[in-house]
Amino acid sequence: MHEALLPFGWGDRWLALFATATDGRPPARPGRVARHDGVAVLVAGEGETESLPVLGSVDPIPVVGDWVVVDDATKAVVAVLDRASLLRRQDPDGGEQPLVANLDVLLITCGLDRPVKTGRIQRSIALAWDAGASPVVVLTKADLAEDPDATAAAIGAANPGVEVIVCSTVDGRGIDAVQALAAGRTIVLLGESGAGKSTLANALVGEDLIATAAVREGDAKGRHTTTRRELHVLPTGGVLIDTPGIRGVGLWVDPDAVAATFDDVDALAAGCRFNDCAHAGEPGCAVAAAVETGDLAPERLEAWHTLQAEAASAALRADEHAARAAGRRFGRMARQVQQHKRR
Repeated sequence: MHEALLPFGWGDRWLALFATATDGRPPARPGRVARHDGVAVLVAGEGETESLPVLGSVDPIPVVGDWVVVDDATKAVVAVLDRASLLRRQDPDGGEQPLVANLDVLLITCGLDRPVKTGRIQRSIALAWDAGASPVVVLTKADLAEDPDATAAAIGAANPGVEVIVCSTVDGRGIDAVQALAAGRTIVLLGESGAGKSTLANALVGEDLIATAAVREGDAKGRHTTTRRELHVLPTGGVLIDTPGIRGVGLWVDPDAVAATFDDVDALAAGCRFNDCAHAGEPGCAVAAAVETGDLAPERLEAWHTLQAEAASAALRADEHAARAAGRRFGRMARQVQQHKRR
């Protein structure tokens, strides 16, 4: 059923959720959000891709990658199917910013024409685990690096268990490996401006669908050629979502995502004397002992402390936002009750 949606990632899970969401509803059809255009979303469906409004009652607000219910009578999005995963970060105001829904793999894109930032990679890995996706580091512009394999080895060593792919759109290196990751999945490109995301996306799509621009020679920084998140079906199978370059990777993650990012530290912590050991000078700390013996890099532990603190702060902000939202809902309910009494 809905075979035309298979290239967009449709499957039994979405079919079951769609059946539940449309029970008793007038004629409706499923679609996937390909782009968000402010007051409307571009929905890829069984016919032509079309721009549709979103009813104000829809919660959550759909983002690129969401599967939605389109009402044929009103020609509007009336529901969002339960998400399998959600990529999110902290917005400039300190709140949660949903980015992409229903992704399987997060491609953390770094250009080898500039210094690779370990902290940025670690934060992006934490975002991936928090989203429910698998992180993969993609090193682009390998043709501009003296020893890209050495850089890849260093990143792999600093992030145990995370796959690292070296790519070049000039000579085609690594493109097949990324295409293999995408087969039957939704992959998302994430990285700073000028990292080569759009050029890589064009190579994967097989067409120059996404604008690209040269980077500045002085600092290898690029302009934001991709201005919004957008979904593309790959000719080799799978779905690609390109995203605008981001200057900062603000964490809005569950602390468990940090544990997944530093599973080597988490494994060592099992040997600590105290279950709540913070690895900050407590007696019997197995993590500190591993640093002393050289089994764990001190930079790795320092990064763990940094992300743990950021995740804890994000969790606190999330509770505050939830409390304010609950307060607003309670206020609306109270006003409705008062209005009903006046009648």
